[in-house]
Amino acid sequence: MTNLIHKSLTELASLIRRKEVSPVQVMESFLEQIEAINPKLNAIITLAPDLLEQAKVAEQEIKENKLVGPLHGVPVTVKDTIETGGLRTTSGSKIRKDFVPERDAPAVALLKAAGAIILGKTNTAEMAMDYTADNPVFGRTNHPIDAALTPGGSSGGEAASIASYMSPAGIGSDLAGSIRIPAHFCGVAGLKPTVGRIPGEGQFPPSSGPYGLGAAIGPLARNVADLELMFRVLANSTAPSELELKGVRLAWYGDDGVVPVTDETRQTIKTAASFMEDAGMICEERVPPHVQRGNELWLNLFSRASVVQLRKVYAGRESEGGSFVSWRLANADHPAPPTLDQYISDWMERDRLREELLSWMETTPILLAPVGSTPAYLHNTLKVNVAGNSFGTFRAFSYAQAFNVFDLPVVVVPVGRTVDGLPIGVQVVGRPFHEEMVLAVARELEQRCLYLR
Repeated sequence: MTNLIHKSLTELASLIRRKEVSPVQVMESFLEQIEAINPKLNAIITLAPDLLEQAKVAEQEIKENKLVGPLHGVPVTVKDTIETGGLRTTSGSKIRKDFVPERDAPAVALLKAAGAIILGKTNTAEMAMDYTADNPVFGRTNHPIDAALTPGGSSGGEAASIASYMSPAGIGSDLAGSIRIPAHFCGVAGLKPTVGRIPGEGQFPPSSGPYGLGAAIGPLARNVADLELMFRVLANSTAPSELELKGVRLAWYGDDGVVPVTDETRQTIKTAASFMEDAGMICEERVPPHVQRGNELWLNLFSRASVVQLRKVYAGRESEGGSFVSWRLANADHPAPPTLDQYISDWMERDRLREELLSWMETTPILLAPVGSTPAYLHNTLKVNVAGNSFGTFRAFSYAQAFNVFDLPVVVVPVGRTVDGLPIGVQVVGRPFHEEMVLAVARELEQRCLYLR
């Protein structure tokens, strides 16, 4: 069967299960694509050494009717910050360039238990610290449409691999939009779940301390159905029954009060809202309470934790840091760190505002929002210009950061395109631990915008 790489994760799993294709055929198809495409993109930076042997084992199990699980024999990729037993996991840092974990992160173990074969590791920003997939160990990953552009980050290698058909699906991590921004830039789907819905242990930097408020491991794929399949495996969840969307209230907005978005981005959000209105949802243009505090609270709660982490890891080896880590260490105390009282006050404010937002969402449980101000931009971009305003690339994604601060589940769906053909994603946001509802809305949105592609 030709064009196996263009089949979805769900289709591949079904074809293997029905014995219409073998895991070996599937693996060989993806390896051929990697050989052809990866030298230009640099998205997959470590391949598992025994892929064909694993595929042959999976094939023999199928012949013996020993189906392991719903992902039996299907290859998937893993961000290079998430531990894979026996397979190098560097976090893009020279200090960890030869680190080989002894065991799998729980999320990886769940994928393997479902029968998936770990194809390899995908590139990331050094220590997952910025919106690129560029680091001093492997260099930069390029955008699958235009090599002059970044794929976003820090899960940029994962999104680029999936968008370019080198992988059907995989997992990344997200503390400030690191799943959602690459999904938006590259035109794939991504899920940032509620903290704790998918096991978050076994990644570096670890999702502990303040990070535990908003950091999550989640799946990326080419469509929402594949996200749902990955989520069921990773969250050990059963397939949900059909959820009724008619009459459900939805709020959408194209301006969070922090930074503006491009005209094309705003039009894409408006189009997405009209699609959901056609689906019977009650849609209103309205900014939810407190999302405008997301960027500032993110900086107050998580930025200092990043400094503490980097100082510990790079102590005595500061010269081995790449450009972003070196800059962050050099400017660690500018502005001055907060006092303990200030830090506790910010944490308490976050909890209070989150409670008020969740109370508001009891009657409006779904939000639609931009992922950020712009689509993909050139490598090494430090500032973007939108609607006559110039601001840093971190601030440009306040729309994504807010939902890490308030720990809400979000699916990014590719909905629109710029006049230059670059993807524009939309955030579908729900209440904590209501991933099934968020996925249902995302699936409906995806179906209704297929004619645009």
